[in-house]
Amino acid sequence: MTDKQYMARVADLGCILCQRLGYGKSPACLHHPKTGGKRALDTDCIPLCWQHHQGPVGVHGLGRKAFERCYGLTERDLLDLVRQQLAP
Repeated sequence: MTDKQYMARVADLGCILCQRLGYGKSPACLHHPKTGGKRALDTDCIPLCWQHHQGPVGVHGLGRKAFERCYGLTERDLLDLVRQQLAP
């Protein structure tokens, strides 16, 4: 599977945070967390809706630390949820 195919599969999951919060499936764009100032690989992307990605209550709107305090989940936690859903 190519990275592009993998990212399409991740995006098809819908916003992982909306699901966790019980809102159901919502369209997602892909968030690439930064580690050590570098953008994550495409295989480490997280599907988030616009609100949870770039909106005022999103990881970019709030900032990573405030986002994690607000939702009680780290980007790593969200990535783990994605990988659980994609597991065979």
